[in-house]
Amino acid sequence: MRLVAYDNCDELLDGLRTATAKRVTPYGLDGPTFLQKVPDGATPEAADGRASKGAQPQERSGTNVHEAAADEPDLVKTDGRRIVVISRDKLQVIDPATRKVVHRLELSVRGPGMYPGGGDSQLFLSGDRALVMSRDSPMGIDAMERTDMRTDIAKPVRTRPQTRLTLVDLAGTPKVLGSMTSETEFVDARQTGSVARIVVKSRPRIDFPVEPHGVQQEQKALERNRQLVQKAPLSAWLPKFEVRNGAETKAYTMPCGQVSRPASYTGTTMLSVLTVDLGKALGDPDPAGVVADGQTVYGTGASLYVTGTPPQAVGWGKVAPKPVEARTDIHKFDVRGQGRPRYVASGSVQGDLLNQYSMSEHDGHLRIATTTTPMAAPDAPATSTAAPRSESAVRVLEQRGAKLTMIGELGELGKGERIYSVRFIGPKAYVVTFRQVDPLYVLDLSDPTRLRSTGELKITGYSAYLHPTADGRLLGVGQDADAKGRTLGTQVSLFDVAGAPKRVDAFKLPESSAATEFDPHAFLYWAKSGLTVIPVSRHTSGGGEALVLKIGAQGIDRMGTVRHPSTGFEVPVQILRSLVVGDTLWTISSEGARATSATTLDDQGWLRF
Repeated sequence: MRLVAYDNCDELLDGLRTATAKRVTPYGLDGPTFLQKVPDGATPEAADGRASKGAQPQERSGTNVHEAAADEPDLVKTDGRRIVVISRDKLQVIDPATRKVVHRLELSVRGPGMYPGGGDSQLFLSGDRALVMSRDSPMGIDAMERTDMRTDIAKPVRTRPQTRLTLVDLAGTPKVLGSMTSETEFVDARQTGSVARIVVKSRPRIDFPVEPHGVQQEQKALERNRQLVQKAPLSAWLPKFEVRNGAETKAYTMPCGQVSRPASYTGTTMLSVLTVDLGKALGDPDPAGVVADGQTVYGTGASLYVTGTPPQAVGWGKVAPKPVEARTDIHKFDVRGQGRPRYVASGSVQGDLLNQYSMSEHDGHLRIATTTTPMAAPDAPATSTAAPRSESAVRVLEQRGAKLTMIGELGELGKGERIYSVRFIGPKAYVVTFRQVDPLYVLDLSDPTRLRSTGELKITGYSAYLHPTADGRLLGVGQDADAKGRTLGTQVSLFDVAGAPKRVDAFKLPESSAATEFDPHAFLYWAKSGLTVIPVSRHTSGGGEALVLKIGAQGIDRMGTVRHPSTGFEVPVQILRSLVVGDTLWTISSEGARATSATTLDDQGWLRF
């Protein structure tokens, strides 16, 4: 598994047409996609006060990230002098010294038929600048246009996902410096220093006609769509980026000379890694392109890994001759410096990744944990008792030339189960699998060619997120469960992993779930005091609160909870994030921000957005 360059633009076009024609169906590639332009819009609003001049940055927490050298985009950022929050399509700027919302900035105006998808917008912060990354998605078939102005006949308007980057100056009253829009889908991003690497993907811009009805019409539509693919120009696949700086607008297109493909196949999706320096004006994103899919991004500051699942399609209406096991392809880029990312190597492993925490780079090696679930043969009887069982494995890959080659493997973890969480810490790996009970595996990876399991702990429930504590222990956030695997509510476990793993304490909150199970950015651990904050939702009332714990040498202590006032529409307010600035714990929801004492949880003020 490696990437290769195309000899010329004609070879690139031929490969893209051939691959796309094999995957196209009578219904196109992605079903309905809705074509429309999202206009720019940026209007500052007056707020309740002004930021305290000359304020010195206070000690503060940051976004809970996988690697310290690679910041991750989030809804909230702080530099100790200001807290910047994205809520309700506005940039809300809080002065933590005066505890006031001092500025608001309208970010964008979407056209009809679009809504903010994938967790709304996210941002990076660098000095007095913020980069807002917005993901707009088609709303559905409600987007319509008149086909004949003399009648009421209407048809779906085909639109596509859009990625919008907005560069904002935060010095004084916030103002938009520029924007970049593209018909791409935002995947993820990482930031080191002032440089952001943004990963997006796009499908070919080919307008397939409205869906057919009936088997005969399907066959005709399939032939028609294949002809459309074969006639499509190269520009249909190469993403375009429109950059606006004030009144000046420029368009940039991915050069075909900057596109590579996996040596074993050509995909239909274009993966692009963009470069944006927050200290400069928006310009050519200088993308590095790969004709492959991508779902998971992991960065270290020096390296950027993008993983995806290769296409398994065998053609419309055909059946695979034998079961196909899932495979994950990994592409590594060198992102040192400020220039375009440099592709260095690729590899592949069996199985599926859970998330970015399933990967870790250590001493020049990539460690990766996956779960493999073999597919049953198409002709296997439905009552067969010999159904394939899932199992998990940890592998170590070493870069050799342009290939990531496996040099170590430890498999057969959690047979019949799947991975629920992974954490690599130095030469150790901690893997949680679950079906009815939670085996916590402790693995020794100090010799990358001879991986060893040094301990296993079975408890009811599972940990969906693992976090190292200041004293070398391991904190797990997940669900308690009975002996049959039925979940009972939020469970926070503290593990001693110095020797044979053992659970030293646990806190349980019945009939609840924690946002941290699905979003590590929702987790706060303040190592200085052991303060730990986990947003939870109550199943019975539907209400949300921030559960505040203290992790110490004796175990887990409950400090209390923080709640936000109701909206008045009987809609429960869910707390999304928490952070520490100075001696104040800030909790953030879509409705506002609450300041409380980080030591006593005494209320210090409520700021409504």
